[in-house]
Amino acid sequence: MSNAMHTTAPDTVRRGGSVVAEGRFKRLWAANSAGYLFLLPWLIGFLGLTLGPALVSLYLSFTDFDMIRSPEWVGAANYVRITTADPKFAAAMKVTLTYVVLSVPFKLIFALLVAMALNKGVRGLTVYRAVFYLPSLLGGSVAIAVLWRQLFARDGLVNAALSQIGIEGPSWISHPSYSIYTLVALSVWQFGSPMIIFLAGLRQIPTDMYEAASLDGASKFRQFYKITLPLLTPVIFFNAVVQTIDAFKAFTPAFIISGGTGGPINSTLFYTLYLYQEAFGNFRMGYASALAWILVLIIAVFTAFSFLSSRYWVHYDD
Repeated sequence: MSNAMHTTAPDTVRRGGSVVAEGRFKRLWAANSAGYLFLLPWLIGFLGLTLGPALVSLYLSFTDFDMIRSPEWVGAANYVRITTADPKFAAAMKVTLTYVVLSVPFKLIFALLVAMALNKGVRGLTVYRAVFYLPSLLGGSVAIAVLWRQLFARDGLVNAALSQIGIEGPSWISHPSYSIYTLVALSVWQFGSPMIIFLAGLRQIPTDMYEAASLDGASKFRQFYKITLPLLTPVIFFNAVVQTIDAFKAFTPAFIISGGTGGPINSTLFYTLYLYQEAFGNFRMGYASALAWILVLIIAVFTAFSFLSSRYWVHYDD
């Protein structure tokens, strides 16, 4: 009888534990079922449109796949070819890094200057904010890229304005020495989003700090350097990370202005445009998937470095 008690007691405990766990699950479901149901559409979209395709592309990056034949496993051959035997990869990386290094700092500086001007209490502030934000709202549109192409064409508005002061401008978008700078100018022109964030950050700085600094004889430049910049570093950090990631992913302006070729002489061959050419021009889906995952890795490394270095220059209230 004692043996029977020893053998049945653990089973009873296990059954009791499962009953308790089941009852707890039912209570949680009854309390949160409405939230789970509202979350379900997002969860289906995340699994079906984000995580699922990402995992499939990761698998395809190790295959030779042209959308006609079944994927053929080739291991790391795509990655080896990208890093050792693909001159267009190096050209696309050079163009993209040039675009990132030029466009992001200039956009942030211009956005900060405009935000500081608007922070002075300009009449009609809401109108100015809406007007300045509008280009960012239309940022990735084809219409804006087409407009920019027309502005910087040989017979465009920019050269027409230069001719009024006796300067004959080149065909900016078809000259390899100038084409990338037209895209940088387009990016800087779309400064509205970081400007709004900078303006919100400036509004959080206590005005009594500036008043105390003025009483101590601090100049406007010293107030900016000692008060505004340190207290604004969290906002600068956020804007820098977001704008850099967006710059790495830029596609539409280069595609429209170059007609999808990345020309002239690969001077506007953004990384995303080269990826598009490989995927939908040459139908090398496996190779394009490898290119996409290298871009993911580059952005991840940059983001990790940004967060690691932020402890040395980003200052929070504490």
